[in-house]
Amino acid sequence: MSFVKDHDEILIALRRIIRAVHLRSKKLEKETGLTAPQFIVLQALARRGSMKPSALSREISLGQPTVTAILDRLKRAGLIERTASASDRRSTPAQITAEGLAVIETSPELLQTGFLKAFRKLPDWEQHMLIGALQRVAELMDASDVDASPILTGGSEMVKPAPDAARAPKA
Repeated sequence: MSFVKDHDEILIALRRIIRAVHLRSKKLEKETGLTAPQFIVLQALARRGSMKPSALSREISLGQPTVTAILDRLKRAGLIERTASASDRRSTPAQITAEGLAVIETSPELLQTGFLKAFRKLPDWEQHMLIGALQRVAELMDASDVDASPILTGGSEMVKPAPDAARAPKA
């Protein structure tokens, strides 16, 4: 394989990844009307039950203002409910509605879900090799310091992780 061909191969692989994320995000949005971050909020609420926005933010590694905005949209759509806490009036935990659960059950799988299932089946050495290679690609693209969340989304939507999300305790 020629030197130029090697460059083409890596750029083609990167473009395929970007395109796959974009297409899966569009499919989710078309079928549910939800963005990937909105869908992940619903999934977290279905999995964990009623949660305060701060705990939800830590759970899914998104900033609290982003989570609050998502919760507002999901409430308007009837997919969640928010009720004032009896012990703290400032807190309004969110819980998924029956309609929200129905959306999750009938939605296409997120790209990251299928990827993580396959990735976890790989031997440890191969997982570490892939992580190292992708981190190196990020460095080569001057993207090492770009804020990123573990949520794969397409389009222009930017999702930032919560500060120190990796060290935040699980609520």
